[in-house]
Amino acid sequence: MDSVPSLEILVRAPEGFSLWHGPPFNNGQPSVKLQKVSCTNAKFSEDGSRLMVIKSDSTVSIYDCSSSKEIRSITVPNMGAATMSPCGTYIQTFQKSSTPQEKNVILWKTESGAPVYQHFQKNMTKTTWPSVRFSSDEAIACRMATNEIHFFDARDFSKGIIYRARIPGIAAVELSKAPGSHVAAYVPETKGIPASIQIFACGENSMSQPIARRSFFRCSTVQLSWNCGSTGLLVLVQADVDKTNQSYYGESKLNYLTTNGMHEGLVPLSKEGPVHDVQWSYSGSEFAVVYGFYKFMPAKATVFDKKCNPLVELGTGPYNTIRWNPKGKFLCLAGFGNLPGDMAFWDYKEKKQLGTTRAECSVTSEWSPDGRYFMTATTAPRLQIDNGIKIFHHNGSLYFKMMFDKLYQADWKPESPDRFGEIAELAKSVDTLKVGETKQQGQEPKSSPAPNKASSANPSTQKPAAYRPPHAKAAAAIQAEHYSEEALQSKSPAQKVKREMSKNAARNKKKREKQREKKAAANNGE
Repeated sequence: MDSVPSLEILVRAPEGFSLWHGPPFNNGQPSVKLQKVSCTNAKFSEDGSRLMVIKSDSTVSIYDCSSSKEIRSITVPNMGAATMSPCGTYIQTFQKSSTPQEKNVILWKTESGAPVYQHFQKNMTKTTWPSVRFSSDEAIACRMATNEIHFFDARDFSKGIIYRARIPGIAAVELSKAPGSHVAAYVPETKGIPASIQIFACGENSMSQPIARRSFFRCSTVQLSWNCGSTGLLVLVQADVDKTNQSYYGESKLNYLTTNGMHEGLVPLSKEGPVHDVQWSYSGSEFAVVYGFYKFMPAKATVFDKKCNPLVELGTGPYNTIRWNPKGKFLCLAGFGNLPGDMAFWDYKEKKQLGTTRAECSVTSEWSPDGRYFMTATTAPRLQIDNGIKIFHHNGSLYFKMMFDKLYQADWKPESPDRFGEIAELAKSVDTLKVGETKQQGQEPKSSPAPNKASSANPSTQKPAAYRPPHAKAAAAIQAEHYSEEALQSKSPAQKVKREMSKNAARNKKKREKQREKKAAANNGE
């Protein structure tokens, strides 16, 4: 059996990226594995074996993660984007192009630095990039073309297109990851014909007819999500306009299709409203959904099995985010973005909440590969202030916190969860565990570039303050400045209620008194 790998964290700031040795930290401070390297972006391969670094001079550098050494560097003029295949075997780059004759999407072999495949792509969108999609084991690759899907032998691109599927009007494609046995195609609504999702089995003789199909109207965009095992596909259908006028953000429906044809239909959600997030567990046997109107009533969270049967209800709350623990037993529900950052940690198999806490203004969040830690980060350019990293235990207790003047990125280095043992600490019951009463095990390192900020020692027991508009906050600040507590305490209860008039009120009072005096004088003269 392989030795248990150590955790690593990539941290990118304006000066560049650096690699930290992950928790547990010695003396509460992380040690640095790789000092800062100047770059504009950095991303690990899915298996964590390689690190792609994009530099300001349109250069893509590849680092070997075991040695932290640069093994390949490729310069691509006018580069608009770059990505790496799941195992780091290939680099895919997109260049700005003016003519179709110029093949602006290039697939490079990492080991040799030589191009192995090229084609023209007019523009780059969320649904069309990356242009060439790989299965997790890089056994198969595919590319969406006009009205077709082209398939390649990912181990030898010199063979060219090995087979293709013709699907008129295709607008998006999603290849299943592990294994790469199926592909899903989306065809949008047109001329009264409903939009559709079709699933095909990969293979030269299997592409003539879909093995599963689902049609629907009122569809602007779709999100396609395969499970591990490639047996189920979740399709989140979103429309820009909600015809019921219940949601300003439009309408959404969650569909579920299986490759064995056992289920083709809507996921039975027990509450009306939009679907905020849906995520498969790492095993691919369950998926969790957060849905419902959280502006008027709390959103609801439910875990389903792969037969689309509800397994457990996780209650309601101000949530819009789901994060599954890689070890499968735990999950985190959170409310980020325009929500206050509440987080609830669950042992869903025991149907037990482990604890709650809060991470305000979080932009990114993810579990560590060993499932013991949960990291949130507040990053620029989404937020320009209060940038920093927080790391929590799997039960929600705060382990580590560091603030930055400016932080762009904070990511765990990917590792297979199977390489780590099970979490030894058993979850305690809700009645005996209070996350707010646990002591903070980590502290801000002295090397933190930003000054320490006061934080509550018991954040989980604080009641959220009522909303106050900005002008009310300003009025409260002015009032606190003019009325000190000592002055208020020295007054009688009647005097405390009475407040000094504003200048305008005093001026109006004087005007009214003068008018009364003039009126009285005129009456006396008569």
